[in-house]
Amino acid sequence: MSDTALIKVQVRFPDGSLHGYNFGGDTLKFTPANLSSGNNTAVIDFMPYFADEGEYELIVSGKDVVGNTAGAIDYHVMFTVITKPMISNLLNYPNPFTTSTAFVFYITGSEVPQNLRIQVLTITGKVVREITKDELGPIHVGRNITEFKWDGTDMYGAKLANGVYLYRVLTNLNGKSLDKFKDKDAQTDKFFNKGYGKMVLIR
Repeated sequence: MSDTALIKVQVRFPDGSLHGYNFGGDTLKFTPANLSSGNNTAVIDFMPYFADEGEYELIVSGKDVVGNTAGAIDYHVMFTVITKPMISNLLNYPNPFTTSTAFVFYITGSEVPQNLRIQVLTITGKVVREITKDELGPIHVGRNITEFKWDGTDMYGAKLANGVYLYRVLTNLNGKSLDKFKDKDAQTDKFFNKGYGKMVLIR
């Protein structure tokens, strides 16, 4: 928990090559456990840069000072790098909802859009609520579940009637809206019609 020599961090690249990473630079940082303060957890921050798109595999192993391994096998996790900036279908959860609902979506690329907002509309197309990026809370590349939870009120704070509402997400990154990202396993298209999703409010 205090010696980086006992920890190994590797990544298998899409071409099959295996790359090891060393502590001490900006890519791999180690915060040792502080047993004197009662904190017996060490932390590794891994901040790599991958220029090529594709599927990678993170491999981590470790042992303590007397040689006990952290597990019977190394820790493996697969992840995909997508360099093109895109946003997935934006879903709200729960749906239907009674008191509040959060929004779930993916962002790919290397940075989040400068502008991102969610419009809530009646089925006739009237915008009743616009949720700004600042309201949504911290947004990052990858999977997002918003801290913000919409409570079914309009832009003036008045409660909206029960029923079906439409919503859509609007983005802007360097003057362009983000293309749509679709995960190969996603089955979300059936919930959308021309970029609009449906949510149901039941009080």
